[in-house]
Amino acid sequence: MLTLNVAITLLAGLSAATPTKRAAPVDGIAGYATLNGGTTGGAGGATTTVTTLAALRSAVAGTSPKVVKISGIITGDGKVVDVGSETTVLGAGSDSGLIGGGFRVKNGKNVIIRNLRLSKSPAPTDLIGLQNATNVWIDHNTFTSDLDHGKDFYDGQCDITHASDFVTVSWNVFTEHFKVSLVGHLTTTVPRTLAIQGHLPSQLFPTCQLPSSFPPLRHIYNNYFKNVLNSGVDSRDGAQTLVENVLLPIETALNGGFAVQRNNLLINTTMDSDLVQGTLTTVPYTYTLDEASTIAEIVAKSAGAGVITF
Repeated sequence: MLTLNVAITLLAGLSAATPTKRAAPVDGIAGYATLNGGTTGGAGGATTTVTTLAALRSAVAGTSPKVVKISGIITGDGKVVDVGSETTVLGAGSDSGLIGGGFRVKNGKNVIIRNLRLSKSPAPTDLIGLQNATNVWIDHNTFTSDLDHGKDFYDGQCDITHASDFVTVSWNVFTEHFKVSLVGHLTTTVPRTLAIQGHLPSQLFPTCQLPSSFPPLRHIYNNYFKNVLNSGVDSRDGAQTLVENVLLPIETALNGGFAVQRNNLLINTTMDSDLVQGTLTTVPYTYTLDEASTIAEIVAKSAGAGVITF
């Protein structure tokens, strides 16, 4: 297991990149998933199109390179669909995905999940859950639930735990949910390199309870938080979080989290006056910052499933 000190040292030992000030690319990987050899998913493997839950489970299993396309909305059984290493899962067209179930990458590596509509998976199944997963790219998906049940009826929409590492979450929409994303798990497990980037936001977050960060290093930029039920970013239990060019506030109050916030735009809200200053000020990759005043329009137009199609 890694400790937080090791995580910080690893990051500091890499050359820091300067962000570019221009429109962020909509279709392309960035962030920590580009490191550690990069994230290519099932590139070079055979492509299979599936329309049933049984076919989906079979197609994504195993560790050989493969591309799996989901055609239409598949109804799940409330349980996880385990995704093997060296796998790309894509939604075909603009309205494909999984309802009533979720994907799990456990002890796997090199996985891409893009262009899916994912909704209403009952607890304890996350819509996407990473556990000890390495090099994962989650991009242009739409996550939905509802607020008609108690907060524990559904679990996470995108939980990244158990020392998962080198993860980028980009251009997604998370909506109608109490517990959107847990990053980290216990104070003894550290996903040292996670980038929630490019419009984690919307990586719009309309009407949600938003990301909580336990001890990883986390970089959040170009995000839009709308009608949030509490804090937009909650850094806790020793987590180091760099938050840039986002809308809505940040908290560090719970159990000693840390945050660095830069160039954020707050509308009808204020920043936590007790924000604990962190030390995560640079990251080891090149990335693109949009002006905060333009982000709401950009993410509304460019985030979520159906923007890029396969």
